[in-house]
Amino acid sequence: MRLDHKVALITGSAKGLGKRTAFTLAELGCDIALNYVHSKEEAEALKRELEALGVRAEAFQADIAKPGDVERLADEAAGKLGGIDILVNNAGPFIRERRRFADYAREEIDYLVRGNLLGVMELDHLVLPGMRRAGWGRIVHFGFGHAAEAPGWPHRAAYAAAKVGLVSFTKTLAVEEAPYGITVNMVCPGDIRGAHKEAGIDDVRQETDPESPRGRPGTGEDVARVIAFLCERQSDFLTGNIIDVSGGLDPIRSVKGFAADTAPQRKEESL
Repeated sequence: MRLDHKVALITGSAKGLGKRTAFTLAELGCDIALNYVHSKEEAEALKRELEALGVRAEAFQADIAKPGDVERLADEAAGKLGGIDILVNNAGPFIRERRRFADYAREEIDYLVRGNLLGVMELDHLVLPGMRRAGWGRIVHFGFGHAAEAPGWPHRAAYAAAKVGLVSFTKTLAVEEAPYGITVNMVCPGDIRGAHKEAGIDDVRQETDPESPRGRPGTGEDVARVIAFLCERQSDFLTGNIIDVSGGLDPIRSVKGFAADTAPQRKEESL
């Protein structure tokens, strides 16, 4: 179903899952507001590619973890493209190095929580008035596999806590905004890595992933097609959902034995 002339703001969309989502929504007729932090060249190149599809596209620099940037992004995107109908909150800082919570700097904790929870909430707050006036809107948050179960995730404490908080916020906002024709859902990608984030399903049909119950790697298309479905006009009865797009994989795996395997060894007390 076409979404001609709807304006979609996709955070963190210069590359990866955000880029694939931008292409998918543009193919449905959406005008696209791209967002990047450092990847200006990639964002500008993507802007040109999207314009070649016959839609309007603009690229905006902003860090979702910074309050001033969030407000500027919302104002500039709405000003340039005439409002925001669809908000896809893809951006969210993630520290790949595995570390215990006690080993994080306080600044890192603040950045992870702001980027994955508070910044998302603030951006939602900024776009809601326009969506309410229009009587229509789509908000999509990003989580992680099984986030709705609030699992413990060793070495990812701050990130996981922020995303699990976002689960509750997603469900609350969905109820509050339903009377205004606004839906709010969360998409939880599985362990999609590297070039697969921008790949299509047919690109990986012949590949195998021994860790995936489905047997193949996940792709950006797997995620983007779910987002596109949630954005359809007739998907207005789908709200407050937390949707795993993981091929059946639990990315956290089991935490059984974590304490015994990783606890620092105590020195024997001298008698």
